[in-house]
This record gives sequence, structure tokens and C-alpha cells, in this order.
Amino acid sequence: MSIPTPHIQVKEQGVIAKRVLMPGDPLRAKYIAETFLENVEQFNGVRGMLGFTGTYKGRKISVMGSGMGMPSIGIYSYELFAFYGVEEIIRIGSAGAYSPELDLYDVVVAKNAFSESSYAYIQSDKKFTSQVLDANEDLTKRIVETADRLGIKTHLETIHSSDVFYGQAKDTCTRLYNEHKCACVEMESFALFHNANTLGKKAACILTISDSLVTHKATTSEERQYAFEQMMKIALELE
Repeated sequence: MSIPTPHIQVKEQGVIAKRVLMPGDPLRAKYIAETFLENVEQFNGVRGMLGFTGTYKGRKISVMGSGMGMPSIGIYSYELFAFYGVEEIIRIGSAGAYSPELDLYDVVVAKNAFSESSYAYIQSDKKFTSQVLDANEDLTKRIVETADRLGIKTHLETIHSSDVFYGQAKDTCTRLYNEHKCACVEMESFALFHNANTLGKKAACILTISDSLVTHKATTSEERQYAFEQMMKIALELE
């Protein structure tokens, strides 16, 4: 495949930075670009999946939405890694807590992702069967060190990447917390980690707890879009 790809309209190399921050919501990508970056240029708008490149403290960085779920981030992260020379993608997103120890706005760094998804199995022609995929160790270590330097508390945890948002099983969070040590749930990181591992790239994930399946506390959609600045700051300050 050549560029532009079916989902990213950029026609030449170098427009997208080597490091991409990837929230699920394209409007969150727009907010990050307009709030934190300088010299911002929009590079993508295909299907409303906004992408921007700018500078933060003189360092070139891109931010782009991934959409919801593993098929969506699977498409965008694969194209960024395989065709646009991106070396690192850091997912920055929201998560629901399975652990009673996690409260609203706590910051979780994923050490690995457990999933029942068939994404890796199908993408790798049925050669990959593991249900647990690691984030890149070096990138994750640097994220934790950056958070420590900034005085931001993080939780290094196993996360659950789910294919289903509206699950019917009432004991899912308790079962996955007890059996697989999953501290929280989101819907994208397993596919991101698989693409990175397959293509020899680096991927990591920083999450902010937006709701709890234990206490049933929750944030609003507006808060999810704008109030997760600690997580954003860690990703931006990473050297």
C-alpha cells in the first residue's frame, strides 16, 4: 500500500511525527492540539478522524483520534506504523475501574492488556493465540519515570481490552479482577500492542479512570473530553 492510505490523507512522509498521542475521541485530539501544542497543522480529517502535528517545548509531536474499539485503532495504528514512519504510539484514554482501589481521575499505566478478542489471532493469520500482550517495556518505564518526575501518582496495572461496551454478564468485573488481575477496562490497547509488536514499533497506554464498575461513580462526557490533563501532561512531557 502507498500513501495516502484509505484512512489518512497525508501524501508525504515527515508530516506526522515519530511519536503520536492517540486518544479515542477525535475531539479530544483537537483539544490537546489547540491547548498544548504550538505551530499546529491539521493533517487528517478523513471520516472525521482528526489528526494534528505541532510542537511541544520545541519537540515535534502528533495527536490523532483512534475511534472506539480494537478494529478502529487497529486500522489507524497499523497505517501510522507501517506507512508513515511512526515509531511510538501512546494511547491516552478513559477506563472503567474493576479494582476497588481505583477512584475517579486516577491515572493507570498499562503494563499489559488481557483480552478475549480475536484481533491478534485473525490479524496474524491464526498464528497468535495469547490473551495477554505487553506494552513496550522501555516506553512504559519512561512514562512512569516522567510521571514520578512531575509528581503525578500512577498505577502500573494489567488492563482489560474488551470488545463489548454494554456487557450483560453481571460478574465480569469481579471475575476478571480476581482471575486475571485486570484493574480496569477499555477497548483498544490489545490491538495497539499487537500492531506495535508485529511491526517492530513501540506502544504504550495511559488511562484515566472515568467511572467505576465497583462504586458506580462516573464522570460526564464533557469531563472525559477536557478534564484528563494529568494524563495528557505525562504524555507530552515524555522525552
